[in-house]
Amino acid sequence: MEKRKNSNDEPFNIWSGVLFGLGLVAFIDEVVFHQLLHWHHFYDKSTTSIGLISDGIFHAFSWFATVVGLFMLADIRRRKVWNVKRWVGAAILGAGVFQLYDGIIQHKLMRLHQIRYDVDVIYYDIVWNVIAACMIIIGIVLVMQKKSPNHKKNEGEA
Repeated sequence: MEKRKNSNDEPFNIWSGVLFGLGLVAFIDEVVFHQLLHWHHFYDKSTTSIGLISDGIFHAFSWFATVVGLFMLADIRRRKVWNVKRWVGAAILGAGVFQLYDGIIQHKLMRLHQIRYDVDVIYYDIVWNVIAACMIIIGIVLVMQKKSPNHKKNEGEA
């Protein structure tokens, strides 16, 4: 028996995608910039030990968001109300929002850390924030698109 979508299901598609995208890009940020490249820690205004602890808390947050998003995805797939295009758009939107928040709020306003130290950081900031803005725009476009009128099959089914 196939369940039909209703407007109450759409927020679950959006929030699941946003949480997954936010968690995934935070995880990538943590692994690449904090662990592999050693460019910074989540909190750089104290000792290296405190920086590592802050990285662990940040890493736990990113995994929590990713796992919650995936549990929500499993639920909407089980109920056969997964809107793939909107979910992917929401994931891109969540990733972009996190990256822009990180670049503007954490890097510039709160000064928790910079993308990189001992270099002219303006180029890194521009690239970081432009990519984030592009992801936000792409995500919004995908989330706002309507399904075509001749669409008969649930987008979540292969």
